[in-house]
Amino acid sequence: MEKYKNAELTPQERAKDLLARMTVEEKMGQVRTVMPFGLEPGVGAEQCPHGIGEVSTLLYKMLPDAEAQGAVLNTLQEKIMEQSGHGIPAIFHTEGLCGIFVQDAVSYPGGINRGASFDPELEEKIGAAVARAALATGMNHVFAPVLDVARDPRMGRQGEAYGEDPALISAMGAAYVKGIQQTEVAGKKAHAVAKHFAGSHMGMAGVHGADASITERQMREIYAKPFQAAITEAHMKGIMPAYNSINGRAISLDRKMLTKLLREEMGFDGAAVSDYGAISNAHEYDHMYELKAEAGLAAMKAGMDVEEPSKACYDDELEQWFKEGKADIKILDALVERVLTAKFEMGLFESPFALTGKELKDAFYAEEDKQISLKSARESLVLLKNDGILPISQEIRKIAIVGPQADKARRLFGGYTHYNMNESFLMHMNTMAGVDKDIKDGEMKTYPGTQVECDDEEKYDQLMKKLKPEIKSIAEEIQDHFPDAEVTFVQGYPKVGNDVSGFAEALEVCRQADLILLTLGGKNGSGSISTMGEGVDSTNINLPYCQEQFILEAAKLKKPMVAVHINGRPISSDAADAHCNAILECFVPSEMGSRAIAEVLTGEVNPSGRLPVSVAYNAGQVPVCYNHPNGSAAHQAMSIGFPTYMDLPHTPRYPFGFGLSYTTFAYENLKVDPNEKERRVTVSLDVVNTGAAAGTEVVQIYFEDLYASMVRPCRELAGFARVHLEAGERKSVVFDIPYSQFAFLDEDMQWIVEAGQMKIYASASSEDDRAEETFRIETSEIIDGKTRAFYTIGKSVRV
Repeated sequence: MEKYKNAELTPQERAKDLLARMTVEEKMGQVRTVMPFGLEPGVGAEQCPHGIGEVSTLLYKMLPDAEAQGAVLNTLQEKIMEQSGHGIPAIFHTEGLCGIFVQDAVSYPGGINRGASFDPELEEKIGAAVARAALATGMNHVFAPVLDVARDPRMGRQGEAYGEDPALISAMGAAYVKGIQQTEVAGKKAHAVAKHFAGSHMGMAGVHGADASITERQMREIYAKPFQAAITEAHMKGIMPAYNSINGRAISLDRKMLTKLLREEMGFDGAAVSDYGAISNAHEYDHMYELKAEAGLAAMKAGMDVEEPSKACYDDELEQWFKEGKADIKILDALVERVLTAKFEMGLFESPFALTGKELKDAFYAEEDKQISLKSARESLVLLKNDGILPISQEIRKIAIVGPQADKARRLFGGYTHYNMNESFLMHMNTMAGVDKDIKDGEMKTYPGTQVECDDEEKYDQLMKKLKPEIKSIAEEIQDHFPDAEVTFVQGYPKVGNDVSGFAEALEVCRQADLILLTLGGKNGSGSISTMGEGVDSTNINLPYCQEQFILEAAKLKKPMVAVHINGRPISSDAADAHCNAILECFVPSEMGSRAIAEVLTGEVNPSGRLPVSVAYNAGQVPVCYNHPNGSAAHQAMSIGFPTYMDLPHTPRYPFGFGLSYTTFAYENLKVDPNEKERRVTVSLDVVNTGAAAGTEVVQIYFEDLYASMVRPCRELAGFARVHLEAGERKSVVFDIPYSQFAFLDEDMQWIVEAGQMKIYASASSEDDRAEETFRIETSEIIDGKTRAFYTIGKSVRV
């Protein structure tokens, strides 16, 4: 028996043995991807004459169910293995941000929702559920989590990220990776492929994929931190580099980023796969290298193991260069060995196929998944304003519901959900990066004053009924929760633009109501029907004119108004702030969102979400983040300039970590106990529910390095804890924070824990400090940045 077939050997030993047996053609097959353009069994095999590294399952989203997907995938896998010469299976990959793209798989809330939950324990469960469904249907690469640090709401993909803070993202991302990679189904394991290494959301002017101005210090301290946490804590096995260029090179072709930083400094030992079309994008749009083969060779030298989604720069010419010795075969061998090692680690050689029959049903379908999605939606809703109108009384007799999100459950599904990906076949143009834009014939009808395509309501409603027929809209859930009330829906205004033609009808309905429920926001997703999403960036981060104006007109009726906001970026509205009695931020809560929203509005669920981003007043204030450097933004020195803009404060509309509850919490007995010998500080405090309702507080611990040898952030999140308390209940919360979490890069780019005064804040948000205390680190220490602490999760016990 050949050594590579011996499952008793390590994946590395098996990979080395198999590599030595392969021809150049077979090796090149392993660093390429095929995207089958057809759903018939075996389609795609003709592009894999010597095997293939990966197969994109993007189009499998059209198949009727998991059984059908498995059948198509298994037939193609059989052919690929036959043609590889050594029985080498392909890795079939799937997106995983909000669940897999398979009919009847559960869809989960967007990344920004889950960031708002501050719940890594739940995030690990989501990762495990996604991995289980993926493995059952034959997919071993899960393209998630999104570890981007999102600080620019103009960028259309803000809703995919966990938020703006590296510590929060590190906690959530490491948990998700653990959930993915610790799950096993029928002997198979999945690898998480984190996106988008690194600095993806910092593209010039908020544009997706543009050049990003990021210093080496910022890259390591901020943007690479969540990736390092996932590598160190969860041994993450996959990386997808960003489209952007940094310091003069496209990241996908940059050895400094993908080898020196990622592998040598950060210790990553898995496989790097390109974002769709990223390597050819560097050649065609960044104008790097005259030949595609040259760009491909540069990507290989950089450490890019697989080109996605099809052969472009890892082309036949480059293959010939390896055959002729024009390119060093050792470069190709290094990539292939990593790809093969991943396949052996996944268990693909022993279990290469999707499950079938009862085995598939038992692994793929789990009612618990819907409960996980519901819990995630509930925890993600952020109450931004409430004058006491919420929860809505059951005594209300007439409710007017206004807005385009209210009667369409499909509007709650954001980018990278199964529903959203199927919309691409109906819209005039797809905007997903790296794939055919599929521009339809004929003129595109747009909303007045915009470039956004008008929805063909009937077509999209039919798609929703096909994919998620059981999901109710917000209006339907409100009616169910208020059976004795007269609930009337009227659209009133569109999701975007300046059309006010529906105002008169809607205002008349509002005039007859006891309470007005406004659904505000746009359409998060991708393509020409979206107002934000992949390839859909914007200079306007506020509500559209039609919605802002309607709030002003409705306010004249002197009726109580509750705003429910749906979109991938948070609400920023002068009119809503001034005139709405309550504002509930919902982001994109997905299939269980309507129920969660109704439960919060009625008080069945007490809101516990907290903003994972700072909210700018308008785009002119961007970027605004709580952990800006000392001497900047709200910490601008009076000797240099004004402490505010001429027309706005430097502080955000709503701060990071902010969120209201239907109860109140007190923080007491803060204690900060440093232990110089163990190089850690213990922070403890009591949290008391001082209100009349049960609720969950998100306790946040921040630290400030009072004086340092480098310019440091004005404060940073050290840790957090979700603490559930019954009315009147008290719990003690303890945070055991290693000193290494305070490390930064010194003038020589070494990670240092520097001696000096540190201030600890116990806070309800980044601007709501409830207690503070100072301690001193007595001695400085150079440390290994790979093994430093990234965040601390507090533990609570009842007092």
